[in-house]
Amino acid sequence: MTEILALIPARGGSKGIPRKNIRSFAGYPLMAYSIAAGLQAETVSRVVVSTDDEVMAEIAREFGAQAPFLRPVELAADDTTDLPVFQHALRWLDGNEGYQPDVVVQLRPTSPIRPPDLVDRAVRKLLAHADADSVRGVVPAGQNPHKMWRLAGDDSAMTPLLDVEGLAEPYNAPRQALPQIYWQTGHVDAIRTQAILAKGSMSGDKIYPLLIDPRYTVDIDNVADWARYESLVYSASLDMVSPGRRRRPMPERIDLIVTDFDGVITDNRVWTDENGRETVVASRSDSMHIRELRERGIDVVILSSEPNPVVKARAAKMGGIEAVHGIDILGKGAAFRELLARKHVDASHVAYIGNDLNDLPCFELAGWSVAVADAYPEVLRRADYVLTRPGGHGALRELCDLIVMRLRTPAASDQENPTWRVK
Repeated sequence: MTEILALIPARGGSKGIPRKNIRSFAGYPLMAYSIAAGLQAETVSRVVVSTDDEVMAEIAREFGAQAPFLRPVELAADDTTDLPVFQHALRWLDGNEGYQPDVVVQLRPTSPIRPPDLVDRAVRKLLAHADADSVRGVVPAGQNPHKMWRLAGDDSAMTPLLDVEGLAEPYNAPRQALPQIYWQTGHVDAIRTQAILAKGSMSGDKIYPLLIDPRYTVDIDNVADWARYESLVYSASLDMVSPGRRRRPMPERIDLIVTDFDGVITDNRVWTDENGRETVVASRSDSMHIRELRERGIDVVILSSEPNPVVKARAAKMGGIEAVHGIDILGKGAAFRELLARKHVDASHVAYIGNDLNDLPCFELAGWSVAVADAYPEVLRRADYVLTRPGGHGALRELCDLIVMRLRTPAASDQENPTWRVK
């Protein structure tokens, strides 16, 4: 039996994004996505994280990987290359456990968005070609290097970076006339162990390509990348490996929006005066689209365990929407079911927005579960979509904006049936 080791390099230091390998990415530590890719692959025998950081090692174990050693500090510097890290891991596993894998799969944490079959495709391609030292993921290059230049200085003529046989001026040629160029990604490398140990290379001499859908091209390098690619995860537009359950896209039909009150309509804080009267803060903008949504057949209801009459008062100010409040904090799921039965609404056509653990039963029932940006970690993990705004600061408005935008610009298939939204 061929032994396949998935090895995830995750050092503790990072200048661009401090401790990025365990920073929350769409509800999970970043490296959890690479761990999941290894664990869910049929061909992988073992998943190991190489780190110099005990906290990262413990988190790796929490998500199902092994972290049997800590790599030396000298192998965790900013300029440390992959080769000595992988050589250290393989020699440690052999020397301490007698473990000698045939193939090593590198899964970089900074490329967390992977197709579910990616790792298995890479391993199987490597094993199917006896002459291959490695298989590396590639995508079509965004820029063609045949239109790139070398500069000797501002006052000197440029020289083209590359020539094309039979084409005098490739830099003036149309893109279609140029050779197709591919860019290597960080999603996956499947490497024969002997290439790493005997040849001293992370690729060997013969590298086979694994073509990846360019929509999965993700390499997180800075905070802007982080936010952009989190949005890609939350859009649920790609079938990808996840440490948790698969996120669902917005339903094509929404009949009802159900929202929690504390922590969604409000910022979860309360002011109490000497007489025990409570005051909360809410955003006026949450009411903006209520009328349009109703005109399009979408109702909005507040569902809250909060007994304070401020819930009904705020609901009235938001356009007279219904408020069901004062329910048992442990019975929110039952109250949600009763609401749907009374309104004769199918749960699959409901969007529910919440922030706390008592919202999770409703998350399981609703067709689309949405969390505010500052929701509790478990809620962020269980949500289909996470908003950019925190509770009390226009989170409901953001959700309504998304739905209204969808209603105003239906997909081409929907345009064939203009009544797609009407109940």
